Amino acid sequence: MGFAQGELVLEVGYGADCDAALRSEIMKITGTKFLEGSTNEVIDAVLLWFREDDGDLVDELMDAMAYLSETGSIWVLTPKVGRIGHVEPSDIQDAAPTCGLSQTSSLAVAADWTATRLVARKAGKR
Repeated sequence: MGFAQGELVLEVGYGADCDAALRSEIMKITGTKFLEGSTNEVIDAVLLWFREDDGDLVDELMDAMAYLSETGSIWVLTPKVGRIGHVEPSDIQDAAPTCGLSQTSSLAVAADWTATRLVARKAGKR
């Protein structure tokens, strides 16, 4: 997923169903604990655990962007197809441009979770 030592990561939407091994591996790579809730820090990445019934994805993305550095990314983690709370990829594709974000990749990151990477669209790009 491209995390590096010393990066600050904001975690949003954590729940009992989140993948503990994935979380642990990211914290091991960064060497930092996840930030939660509101912060005054400029962060390098957001882990947004999002399920079908979690509300409005656009609102969640806009909130996450408030703390994100210019070069940071938002990883939207959603349950895989057939899992409780599955989110259609088209829902992410529709929400991203509304927030000024572009989708760059999707990865299977855990047994039950898929991660979609969103970054700010570059100025002048169409």
